[in-house]
Amino acid sequence: MVKIQDISFSYRSKKDKTLLIENFSLNVETGSFTTLLGPSGCGKTTLLRLIAGFIEPFSGGIFIDGKNQSGIEPNKRKVGMVFQDYALFPHMTVSQNIAYPLSFSCEKLSKEEKIGKVLEISKAVNIEPLLRSYPSELSGGQQQRVALARAMVQNPKVLLMDEPLSSLDSKLRERVREELKEIQSQLKITTVYVTHDQDEALSLSDKIAVINAGKLLQEGSPHDIYFSPANAFTADFVGKANFLCMNGRNLMVRPEWLSLSTGQDYDISGKILSLLFLGKITRAIIGREDGDEKLTADLPTLSAKSLKTGQTVFLKILHSCNI
Repeated sequence: MVKIQDISFSYRSKKDKTLLIENFSLNVETGSFTTLLGPSGCGKTTLLRLIAGFIEPFSGGIFIDGKNQSGIEPNKRKVGMVFQDYALFPHMTVSQNIAYPLSFSCEKLSKEEKIGKVLEISKAVNIEPLLRSYPSELSGGQQQRVALARAMVQNPKVLLMDEPLSSLDSKLRERVREELKEIQSQLKITTVYVTHDQDEALSLSDKIAVINAGKLLQEGSPHDIYFSPANAFTADFVGKANFLCMNGRNLMVRPEWLSLSTGQDYDISGKILSLLFLGKITRAIIGREDGDEKLTADLPTLSAKSLKTGQTVFLKILHSCNI
């Protein structure tokens, strides 16, 4: 287990009162996939660097399996890290890239033992046929798997991943995301994953930690984060959100929680300001008739195909939560 306990940190001096991260605590369960999710500059990559030991906190502690990591060098922390740009050596083959960390390992391995470890991990991430290739000969997804293998070749207790899919195009990112989840599930390695992409967080994670301005706003399962956000920031950052005041209550309603209804049985009415065709759904931007607010409704395209801009529609709220 990874335990982050009351961490505070700034890239300035310890005397500077402006802290990037202040009194931050989080537990990462053994074998889980935990995602640090938040906007750029919120401190999530800094937290990853603190776990790895690249930087030291001003106060608080990082614990791995109950052992305080303060003062322990990165190569002795039993963590592996996958960087955003993969950082593969272009002059080395895939096999040499994967084996590189073994040269700095605390274990003294023979050449045969190193080859065995490279073969074992390359099989696990399905890149064994590529071992003699160079990075320039690989696709983005293959390079990502090489970086993953290199991070895991020393059998780390914790795998740290800093937005590893951000440089891939959307179609490839979706496929590699599925592969990554499958690999992590098979190997059961404790993983801390950093992203600002809500879809990645929702699809990959056992637990999501939503972070803003160096503070933990909410932690929970993807289902809990999406259906029961604890605050307006989480509701709006993870998915789209409509914020409504109805009957004296402040509600959050997802666009897909609205459905077309009749003039006799509805919760909200308004005029369609614009329609966006998105394949299986049509996104309707609606101006409420009883206020200045705009609503976003994601409607099944088959039921929305007859809608037109300027038309008055009646909507039923299928689900909501208090904010």
